[in-house]
Amino acid sequence: MERIQLTEDLSFSRIIHGLWRLGEWELTPAERLDLIEQCLELGITTFDHADIYGGYTCEGLFGEALALKPELRERMQIITKTGIKLTGDFHPGQKLNYYDTSKEHILESVDRSLKELGTDYIDTLLIHRPDPLMDPNEVAEAFVELKESGKVRTFGVSNHTPAQQSLLQSRLPFMLVTNQLELSPVELKHFEDGSVDLCHENEMPLMAWSPLAGGALFKDAELSPLRDKLEEVGKEIGARDIDEVAYAWLLKHPARIMPIVGSGKIERIESAVRSTKLELSREQWFEILKASRGRDVD
Repeated sequence: MERIQLTEDLSFSRIIHGLWRLGEWELTPAERLDLIEQCLELGITTFDHADIYGGYTCEGLFGEALALKPELRERMQIITKTGIKLTGDFHPGQKLNYYDTSKEHILESVDRSLKELGTDYIDTLLIHRPDPLMDPNEVAEAFVELKESGKVRTFGVSNHTPAQQSLLQSRLPFMLVTNQLELSPVELKHFEDGSVDLCHENEMPLMAWSPLAGGALFKDAELSPLRDKLEEVGKEIGARDIDEVAYAWLLKHPARIMPIVGSGKIERIESAVRSTKLELSREQWFEILKASRGRDVD
């Protein structure tokens, strides 16, 4: 599988496996390990986490599986996120969910993620959501400390606007390596608000979460024109299903978008991998854009 270079010594697989719903898949540790190994065999070496996934459980479930075969750590890249604090047993007495990008929270969150994942370093740490109270100097201090300690190799953001991304970048002595955005043939706003453009300008590869619009692409009635077009194009390029065409549509973009596949079913993961072999023409790409927007280009 194609690899996307983020730095001189770090690259991600073009397709990334997302672990947001790992706890819902009801897999034993051995079954989780088998899924990890199947991903690696397919060329998917990059795994996307967040501290809060599964109510703070998914990192631990992944780490439990990895502990059965710890040598696999050398073959993978682990991404995780921080910056959201959820109510519940993990934060007793907390009254509501809120963002926290304080240095203290970032450092504590990383230490917990390392423990849960069973690793001594994270390849890429992302700020999960823009924090209205973010002090970019404080975040920069945390990032520099984590980098110098060897706990985190690289840093990025998730769901950040161009201005938010630029603000944090202005305080850092090194480059952010990615922005993880919601991108799909259904969700077009970041193609239009400058988010994709800024990353492209900075030669920063993008990660795309919910590349199938959370499954809406397959079932929502209002998306039937887009679904029909994906099926039509799929027949033209030899795709087996519309999900492959949706992934291929993102992969066609020159900003080097890396779709995140958040499924525990190996057949769905294999479908995403097959999409890397598909090639859309420029006309087919715009046909899909037109079907999504409901209008031709101006």
